[in-house]
Amino acid sequence: MEPPLTRGQHHDVAILCGDEAVTYGQVAERMNRAGNTLRTLGVEKGNRVMMMVLDRPELVYAYLGALKIGAVPVALNLRLTAEDLAYSIADSGCAVLILDGMFVGLYREVEDGLPVKPAVVTTHAEGGGFPDLMELAAAESPDLDAVRMAADEPAFWMYSSGTTGKPKGVVHTQRTVFTSPRHLGESLGVGRGDRIYCSSKLFFAFSLGHCLLASLHLGATTILYPDWPDAKAVAGVISKFKPTIVLSVPTFYRNLLRANVTGGEAFRDVRHYISAGEKLPAGLFEEWQAATGRPILEGIGATETCFLFIAATPGSHKAGRTGKPTPGTKVKLIDDQGELVEEDDTPGVLWVRMDSVAQGYWNLDDKTRAVFKDGWYCTSDVFVRDSEGFYEYHGRGDDMLKISGQWVAPGEIETEVLKNPRVAEAAVVGVPNEDGLIRLALFMVGPDGAADRSAVEQELTDHLTSTLSIYKCPRRMYFVDAMPQTATGKIQRFALRRLAEEHEAARPQPAA
Repeated sequence: MEPPLTRGQHHDVAILCGDEAVTYGQVAERMNRAGNTLRTLGVEKGNRVMMMVLDRPELVYAYLGALKIGAVPVALNLRLTAEDLAYSIADSGCAVLILDGMFVGLYREVEDGLPVKPAVVTTHAEGGGFPDLMELAAAESPDLDAVRMAADEPAFWMYSSGTTGKPKGVVHTQRTVFTSPRHLGESLGVGRGDRIYCSSKLFFAFSLGHCLLASLHLGATTILYPDWPDAKAVAGVISKFKPTIVLSVPTFYRNLLRANVTGGEAFRDVRHYISAGEKLPAGLFEEWQAATGRPILEGIGATETCFLFIAATPGSHKAGRTGKPTPGTKVKLIDDQGELVEEDDTPGVLWVRMDSVAQGYWNLDDKTRAVFKDGWYCTSDVFVRDSEGFYEYHGRGDDMLKISGQWVAPGEIETEVLKNPRVAEAAVVGVPNEDGLIRLALFMVGPDGAADRSAVEQELTDHLTSTLSIYKCPRRMYFVDAMPQTATGKIQRFALRRLAEEHEAARPQPAA
């Protein structure tokens, strides 16, 4: 991470966090001390260094210090269970574990059962019995030569969410680090003087790739918020630090509008809003633009690519469309017969080729071979490309449903449902009926009151039957107070399927 210093940015602010402003010169010195500390703890080239640390400057120092000595930093999900923490430690064989003080108790729960215990250091811990990272670093040299690494050697890992089993260690190479500026730099013109804030935590690829690696590479300022944010907190960060680039997820953009906090000057001064994590409804796009005067630039990425591979840009965006391939990215759509989709408006599973595609999954050869082929990565996301070259997200391939012998994309139905102004959120899942046939169930966050809900159901029934094929029209509609969500704000469809099955089981059965 030397380029900003060679551009004379030694005194420019690299990190803002609370009342602390850290310059690029200070980051360079402190990451060197952190790197030397890790070496003193016995870390060697290729060793994993796991970090369960809140979004504070100390995480940045440790992460960059590990990279500089050729070690492999791994930022962990801050909402891991004790079981998943133990699994990640054992799976990675990490040499060092860095813990924020609030997670020391979680580690103590699993410490005795670990096959091999890593060296443990802490940050912001009072007691706990482990040495403090920054106290150790203070005794180390501020000078550190970088270890020379080949482009295809491991640089860092990220663990997938583990929603379909145990978390998978996604291995990224050095090449990923040096391709980090492409989208933010080439598409959005981010550089010196910009302030970048992401509501997602740094252990997520969306934030790590764009708000840490790309931001610092480009000489911008990264804004960190240690606690888990809500709409009020996000609004406070934007008002206080006045970012020029904001990255968030549709749920947060919707919550900010609901909280009625977007009318201030700070929100209008943001140059670009970026959204990822799930499909951005066209209605939300339009509502946000009306409130702030700025469009939300939608995109999609993955842990396996670190950065966005399809995204909208200031000069090329369309409500309801995800965007076009980012700089240096090639994409292709493959149908369910394994054939290349060449026609417009035809769904297919998206495959991506870019320099930041991961090397594979740690110790999972079969899963690696299934989705990484000849430099391409299978996203398992279903897209449609229109005549203008825009790609529209239609959902996960494993969320696709076969109804009456026809494939149905939940996202197509959800887009139509969200055109109703009284529906705030919508999700369609498949649930077996009493005959074992899969039928559609629509869940919504909407109005209170039986009469209003009944009216919305009738409005939706009329609209959907007039715009969609009959097999795409849900027969079951349910209202919920809030959608079950993952830590990233994505809807937990498995929880909705379970809820739909419970409703289905409770329905009166026909007499024998």
